[in-house]
Amino acid sequence: MAATTTDRPRISARIGGIAESATLAVDSKAKALKAAGRPVIGFGAGEPDFPTPQPIVEAAQAACADPRNHRYSPAAGLPELREAIAAKTLRDSGLEIPASRVLVTNGGKQAVYQAFATLLDPGDEVLLPAPYWTTYPEAIGLAGGVPVAVTCGPEADFLPSVEQLDAARTDRTKVLVWCSPSNPTGAVASRELTEAVGRWAVENDVWVITDEIYEHLVYDGAEAVSMPVAVPELADRCVVLNGVAKTYAMTGWRVGWLTGPADVVKAATNLQSHLSSNVCNVAQRAALEAVSGSLDAVAEMRAAFDRRRRLMVDLLRAIPGVECPTPRGAFYAYPSVQALLGRELRGTRPGTSAELAAVVLEHAEVAVVPGEAFGTPGFFRLSYALGDDDLRTGVERMGALLAEAR
Repeated sequence: MAATTTDRPRISARIGGIAESATLAVDSKAKALKAAGRPVIGFGAGEPDFPTPQPIVEAAQAACADPRNHRYSPAAGLPELREAIAAKTLRDSGLEIPASRVLVTNGGKQAVYQAFATLLDPGDEVLLPAPYWTTYPEAIGLAGGVPVAVTCGPEADFLPSVEQLDAARTDRTKVLVWCSPSNPTGAVASRELTEAVGRWAVENDVWVITDEIYEHLVYDGAEAVSMPVAVPELADRCVVLNGVAKTYAMTGWRVGWLTGPADVVKAATNLQSHLSSNVCNVAQRAALEAVSGSLDAVAEMRAAFDRRRRLMVDLLRAIPGVECPTPRGAFYAYPSVQALLGRELRGTRPGTSAELAAVVLEHAEVAVVPGEAFGTPGFFRLSYALGDDDLRTGVERMGALLAEAR
C-alpha cells in the first residue's frame, strides 16, 4: 500500500535533528522565571550588559531617515561597510584583504552557517576542539558534515595540541574550527600554538574556519593572534569569521561577516542572495560607524569585564568542590563541578552537570549552562557580562547551595 501524506514525517530529518541553542534556552528560561516574579540571575547568554555606544546609535537614527537605506542593497553588503571592515581587519589583526573578499552577514551565526555550507560536502569531517560553542556542530550537520570532537581539558587550557589534531585526522577531514579567544572557556591560544596548528593545517591540506568575534576581549597580557597572519601560507585555505556583537555591545543589531579566498566569498554570497539577501541597511550603517570609529568605548567595556572576571574567579574558587581556571579572553568562566556530582543536594543526587544546573536553577534561582552543551560534561559556563552586583549575588547564592552537597 502506498504511503499517504499523513504517514510522512511533518518535519524534515535535516531540520528535526537540530538541537535548540542551549545558551539561548537557558537564557529564555531564566527570563521566563523572572517574568513570573522569581529573582533569577542569569549567567547563560553571552551578551554584554552595556548599551551600544551612542555614536553608533546616532548613526542608525540618521540612517533611518535616509531614503537610500529604504531599498535593497548588494547582497554582499554596503560597499562602504565592506571597505571599512577590510580596513578594520588590517588595523586590528594585521590581515590585509580587499573589500571584495568581505561578505556582510546577518550576525555571526549566519557567517558560521554559510562558511560550513560553502565548504562542506556530505560526509566531510570537521575537527572541532571541545569544549566548543553550541552552534558549531549544528551548523556542520546542516551542511552535511560530520563534527569530530577533539576533547581538550583544563590541564591544557582547553586548547588542542598538534598531536591531538593529527590523531583525529582522517582522509575525510576537510576543516578545522579554531576559536581564540574561546567561547565557552575564555582560553586564548599562544602565538606559538597558533603558528604550529596553522602549519599543520597547511601541511595536511586542511581548511581552517577561525572565529575571531572576541578578538578585543583579552586580559593579563594575552594576545589574540589571527591564524592567517601567523601563517600567511594558510590564507588561501582559511575563512575568518567576525562581527560587531561582542566588541561593540551590538548583539541585537545582527551584523557579522566572513572573509576568505575570493571563490569562497563569491559562493557564500550567492547562497546569501537566495537565503536572506542584504543585511538590514540601518544595522549596516550602525556597523559602519562601529568599525570606523574610536575603540575608546571598547576599552572601557574591556576594563569592566576584566574586573568582573577576577571577581567571578575568586568567588567560584571559594566554593568547595569547584575548580575554576582563570580565563584570559572573552567573558566566560568555565569551572569544573565534577567533584560535586553524585552527592546529595536538596533531596537529589545530580549525576551530571546538566542535572546539577537544574538543581541550581530551582533552588538557588541562578541560571548557568551545563558543560553537556559544549561537548564536555562536568563543567558549568558562566558569563560575566552582567552587572557587578548581580554577578556577586548570583555566584554567592549558587555557592551557598552547593556548599550543602554531602
